[in-house]
Amino acid sequence: MRLGNANLYMVSDGRAWMDGGGHFGLVPKVLWEKVVQADGLNRIPMALNCLLIVSEGERILVDTGFGDKLSPKEREIYSIAGESRLVGDLRRLGFAPEDIDIVINTHLHSDHCGGNTILREGEVVPTFPRAEYWIQRLEWADALYPNERTRATYLADNFVPLEERGQLRLLYGETRVTSEVRCIVTRGHTRAHQSVVIESSGETAIYLGDLASWTILMERLAWVSAFDVEPLETIETKRRIRDWALEKDALLIFEHDSRVRMGYLREEGGKYKVVEAAPE
Repeated sequence: MRLGNANLYMVSDGRAWMDGGGHFGLVPKVLWEKVVQADGLNRIPMALNCLLIVSEGERILVDTGFGDKLSPKEREIYSIAGESRLVGDLRRLGFAPEDIDIVINTHLHSDHCGGNTILREGEVVPTFPRAEYWIQRLEWADALYPNERTRATYLADNFVPLEERGQLRLLYGETRVTSEVRCIVTRGHTRAHQSVVIESSGETAIYLGDLASWTILMERLAWVSAFDVEPLETIETKRRIRDWALEKDALLIFEHDSRVRMGYLREEGGKYKVVEAAPE
């Protein structure tokens, strides 16, 4: 779709089945199952929606999904099928990996950056050979030195080769990409999680990443994922972004919601609802 002078393309790394209780945290299952039904293993379908932004001649890819380095056991756990899902979707739009100028990772959990790299002839190399990968400095530090809780999802093969190949750029807080695109820190899910804002010709959008991976998490501040390392920070960050989105009438782009990829937040009588927006 077109947003002002920028072009936005929703591209997919497929769908993964992940634990529903983890994604809805302290919310009882009897409530969150009104939103999405779990399978027999208590898993829910999680979209892996990435975003390609073409702005002022720059081709900017936001997040890269799980990628293709998963072991057979991991594929079984997440029920991920198919190879080259993200790269294949980009090719269907006419973009080769060599065409990408910048890759922005919202954070370095494996379902958001696994596609950063690919295994080629026994060596892990960047999937996008010309791209500079933009990552918040604090997120990089947390990924390099994980703790007992986070080490299972901070996998070095997804990001260390970027530094080794000279394709890494570390960010120090809010950073402008083009005059229409900027990264902002949206703390809570991780200490330096970032979202991407697009503003062009009076129109505004935001790719939320895991600040609110499902629409319901944006509609209800108290609904917070169990995966968030700072849940109280998540609530306050969502409150700030919610008020900003209402003021700007911003298009909200959701990374994991398997029903609604994008929509506009509406408020009536103190209640909030995301109204789905169809791609143009």
